[in-house]
Amino acid sequence: MVRFSVRTLTEPEPDHFRTEPDFSITTGDKQMHGFTHDACGRLLCPAEWDWSQDCVKAGIRNRTSDYIISENSWLLFVYENYSVNSRDLEQGLFRSKILVQAFKAIFTSPSSAKEADGDGDGADILENNRCARRALNQVKVKTCVASIINMRKVTPHSIAYVVCQQVRFSLSSISSWCTVDGDFDYEVFCNNIVDFFEDVPGPITRRRVNTLLEWWTRY
Repeated sequence: MVRFSVRTLTEPEPDHFRTEPDFSITTGDKQMHGFTHDACGRLLCPAEWDWSQDCVKAGIRNRTSDYIISENSWLLFVYENYSVNSRDLEQGLFRSKILVQAFKAIFTSPSSAKEADGDGDGADILENNRCARRALNQVKVKTCVASIINMRKVTPHSIAYVVCQQVRFSLSSISSWCTVDGDFDYEVFCNNIVDFFEDVPGPITRRRVNTLLEWWTRY
């Protein structure tokens, strides 16, 4: 299981939800993750709610009827810079640094995850990758998972796997994998992610989704 540290993030635009102080998360005690931990709780919070508000924190932690977290909301950790434009919930969706780090840790190497940026449009990524390949050619390296399974591009299912079974689970307080975590159904959430990429309503949305998948493959 991949472990993460939550680092300081840049301040979002005025119409975005505000970020909170930075906290590192420990890997030894999962019970202190999840909504008990302020940083984990913020990242696991649905995008349409503002974790910085005390009523939201209390409602989620106490599982009141107004703040039940289900698999039908996008969570803050999937967004670029971990901030949300309340007027456009698709802006920055599935472009977060923590997702890129987790994906690279699994499919390329843990060391490559440390170098993941995850921001911007990836214009310089191809050149960086070429430089990295030239350096790797000079040393003997272990074949990565992506090469073993002949992965040539990032797929919706691989993104869903990283979101659900790696990042969301790692941030949560549950100690062992299960399909349902409280009111949150991982299987349905995974299907929702795949549907976002594959079950598109028209050509404009298809182009936007293809651009996002190309962004992922560049990284």
